[in-house]
Amino acid sequence: MMRPDEAGRNRRAVLFVFLASVCFSTGGLFIKLVPWSALAINGARNLIGAAVIGIYLLITRHRIVFSRRVLVGALSMIGVTTLFAIANKLTTAANTIVLQFTAPVFVILFMSLFYHQKPGRMDLVTCFLVLLGVVLFFVDGIQAGNLTGNIVAILSGVCYAGVFMMNAGENADAISSCFLGQLTAGLLMTPLCFQETDFSLPTLAAVIALGVVQVGGAYILFSIGIRRTQPVTASLITGMEPIMNPLLVAAFYRERVSPLAVAGAVIVVCSILGYNVWLAKKKNTADLQGACE
Repeated sequence: MMRPDEAGRNRRAVLFVFLASVCFSTGGLFIKLVPWSALAINGARNLIGAAVIGIYLLITRHRIVFSRRVLVGALSMIGVTTLFAIANKLTTAANTIVLQFTAPVFVILFMSLFYHQKPGRMDLVTCFLVLLGVVLFFVDGIQAGNLTGNIVAILSGVCYAGVFMMNAGENADAISSCFLGQLTAGLLMTPLCFQETDFSLPTLAAVIALGVVQVGGAYILFSIGIRRTQPVTASLITGMEPIMNPLLVAAFYRERVSPLAVAGAVIVVCSILGYNVWLAKKKNTADLQGACE
């Protein structure tokens, strides 16, 4: 039977994952509210986020890991944040976050190509359903002029797959990859902010919120909460992001999503969530069988 103190820690861990998802979901809204170029926004938010995570690393005395896997993860992080910011400027927030959410499909593809892991039946079914949903986004993109943004959002999903792959395994350290990736992107792109002209209080507040809340705070909360949160629970909670993100933008920025894009979003989100839950249950079953042997 679980002790009360352990149950309390588990509940706090689930709360941290939930709060991380809420923080992540603010990205679309804050990027829409900042009238800067996508690269300037990305540089500023990453530099602030790197400072927040750097303070966390100092407080917890977590040493930064330097390895090939960590560095590739950092490069993937740069790609994710940069392409996400660009896509948000070119297409709707809903299209951006949902198309980025296709990352597991690219993980399946990369594992097959580079590690010769043959995809199973459930992998192939998930890929088919996700691609069906993506087709609806691209049809909508042609009609609404969002085609370029949708393509960039898909590329963001490709980089996100790299984050998933490189932050697991030997010599991997997710928080180190986040810090190094954000610091590099921040140093490279923040100088572009000096080309901007709007430094009003609302603009600066949105930029600071992106760095402190949507980047730095979110990754810290997630790294703490995921340690004691069951995979099924975590996958369901993080699945809230592609739903909350466009809802926040619709509520405060008045951005609307077409029925075709909504249909594609439902197919993609439900397929990925179902696939994550299936994977987590499969892993739990395998762990139980191993413990009984």
